[in-house]
Amino acid sequence: MKKTILITGSTDGIGKLVAQKLATAGHSVFIHGRNSVKVNSVIEAIQKESHNENVDGFVADLSELDQVEQLAADILQKVHHLDVLINNAGVYKSPQPTNSKGLDLRFVVNYLAPYLLTEKLLPIINGEDARIINLSSAAQSPVSFLALEGKESLSENTTYAQSKLALTMWSFDLSKKVNDVTVIAVNPGSLLNTRMVKEAYGKHWSSADKGGSILFDLAVGGEHQTHTGEYFDNDAGYYGKAHTDAYNSSKISTLLSVTEAILSK
Repeated sequence: MKKTILITGSTDGIGKLVAQKLATAGHSVFIHGRNSVKVNSVIEAIQKESHNENVDGFVADLSELDQVEQLAADILQKVHHLDVLINNAGVYKSPQPTNSKGLDLRFVVNYLAPYLLTEKLLPIINGEDARIINLSSAAQSPVSFLALEGKESLSENTTYAQSKLALTMWSFDLSKKVNDVTVIAVNPGSLLNTRMVKEAYGKHWSSADKGGSILFDLAVGGEHQTHTGEYFDNDAGYYGKAHTDAYNSSKISTLLSVTEAILSK
């Protein structure tokens, strides 16, 4: 069955790779990026390479929450149904560590933006086998709520790991609240050969295709439908355990309260 799929951060890296794979398989694909010229270029390239005209896209800077709101509105105006949402967009290094509201970019792009976008799009994410795939990481560490609120400054490495745990904690909670939607958090693989990894570490361990392939499988593979509320560790190649905080209902409750307070400002 052909599906309609939205992938954030898909003009580069594993997001672009999985968009190409899904379009080649005949699915309708919506990509997303920050730059309209690049978005249009990638749309044309994927259409040509996949021989699939059902590829379109959206433009928004996910580091600014008002743009995330507008992105959601644009999607809802154009798309009436989504089978799969892949929250792939992420950031590690950035010339500017905070957004216009003083919030750490890693927390915003890696956690707050997918949280907000998903909440807005939930009404159209449905179907026989609907899925939400959230890009976590092997790097996960306890969340500083002061840092999340922009009241404490921490290193890039620390806030990156905290943002990925926050995303995983929210994923597990979301899986209990949505009916008939499979929600999976995934570490696509450590140090894949992508631009973000090169900028952050200057080296890689595995090909980017390792990440693109697992995202394809998680999006449409039948074997993953029953794994809602779980964490797939692509370094190991199977479902494993996330950080212990991801299973702590009290910490998850506090995280979500703080998140809602930030988003309501």
